[in-house]
Amino acid sequence: MFKKSISLLLSITLLGCSTTYPNKTNLSGPFPSVSGESLEQNKVVIPEHFKGEQTLLLIGYVQNSQFDIDRWLIGLDMTQTNVAVYELPTMSGMFPKMFKTVIDNGMRKGIPKEIWKGVITIYDGEPIKEFTGNENPSNARVIMLNKQGEVIYFYDRGFSTIALNEVRALTLK
Repeated sequence: MFKKSISLLLSITLLGCSTTYPNKTNLSGPFPSVSGESLEQNKVVIPEHFKGEQTLLLIGYVQNSQFDIDRWLIGLDMTQTNVAVYELPTMSGMFPKMFKTVIDNGMRKGIPKEIWKGVITIYDGEPIKEFTGNENPSNARVIMLNKQGEVIYFYDRGFSTIALNEVRALTLK
């Protein structure tokens, strides 16, 4: 009985920590300024860190987003798309912050060390969630930033070869 009570309390607390924002259909303008840390433990301020280069952000709000992100990464690699790509696991609330070390170490165990610099965890993700919307959280949010850190492409409906080709077309400009 005690274990069930703790599980129920934990579930309610975790669910209560997240606000649902309606998904956006068109995004443009500057990406919200947020801080994160790469798996190499380097502090990063986004989008300032990416200014000067076109950058593709693959944002995941839940662990199931990784399936979608992996399909994007494979598609980008197989098509030899020439763009800087960063994965942004994005969380908010008290519990992720409390378990930051456990979460980061878990990701380090499952991600090859040579790509740690390209994984930047955001623990204060509310501004990003509000910016993109977070309905259907298993779908990755795919955002292309221009050299000034402004959004020039947004997609959130799961991996699509049509969307991949749209991203590729932007990298050729």
